[in-house]
Amino acid sequence: MQSDQLYDVIIIGGSYAGLSAAMALGRSLRDVLIIDSGQPCNAQTPHSHNFLTQDGARPADINTIALDQVLAYSTVKYHQAWATHAEKVEEGFQVFTEAEEGFRARKLIFATGIRDQFPEIPGFKESWGKTIVHCPYCHGYEFRGKKTALLANGPKAFHLAGLIHNLSQDLAIITGGKADFSPEQLNILSKKNIRLIEKSVSCISNEKGILKKLVLEDQTSEEFEVAYAAVPFYQHSAIPESLGCLLDEHGYIQTNQMRETTVPGIYACGDNSSMIRSVANAVYTGNFAGAIVNMALVEGSR
Repeated sequence: MQSDQLYDVIIIGGSYAGLSAAMALGRSLRDVLIIDSGQPCNAQTPHSHNFLTQDGARPADINTIALDQVLAYSTVKYHQAWATHAEKVEEGFQVFTEAEEGFRARKLIFATGIRDQFPEIPGFKESWGKTIVHCPYCHGYEFRGKKTALLANGPKAFHLAGLIHNLSQDLAIITGGKADFSPEQLNILSKKNIRLIEKSVSCISNEKGILKKLVLEDQTSEEFEVAYAAVPFYQHSAIPESLGCLLDEHGYIQTNQMRETTVPGIYACGDNSSMIRSVANAVYTGNFAGAIVNMALVEGSR
């Protein structure tokens, strides 16, 4: 099915970044279509923190309020579907869904987020977002003073260790093998009494996502109350790359300061294009992208 309407903007992804972009555009009377799969990456996270006015709220509740407020603008439409592919057309772009619906727009904004790649460790996925977490700013205060593990190695582990140690001095780095730190880094870790456990985790013992202990490769175990983990990720949507948008060396969609990708007329915001993974940053980059796209439509030059 092909829609006859030519939208000003199609936003793919309807979580914090996408809805924030839609609000900026809706307030500028732009015809906007949000296409969203309804599968946010933080679906099992019980509470969202470090975002003014919503500190401690359920992520789904924040999203519900945001969607209601955005759809109060009559030029903004929401369509729950999985966007599968897109192509460049004369008017701009055409986006297709899994039901082979086609929608056209002058500009595209990707607010599609990223997808974490969990290690094949029993209990890891069930605990993710609850007691296995990724960000000290998003979760650290709630676990302050708790016995803490950090599942990482090398520069990433050293960077996180300093942030976490400021919240809990009972910290152990589980490196998953031989520790990869410089002599200077090892000296700093030692002075802070941060233990190194040069073993891999074989199992996460938990009760409904509440961490009880980490079982190590040699079948020894140790009780922890929280674990931070630096896990790899991939782009939640393959459409930007299929249209020619380049990724940077870290795997994020490459954008300039104006949230423009390497393909004219395509913009990106939120987790898919930023190392700062937080609700506040998603809302900010979405709002900024919406304003920039509106100006591009005004100027008709980008």
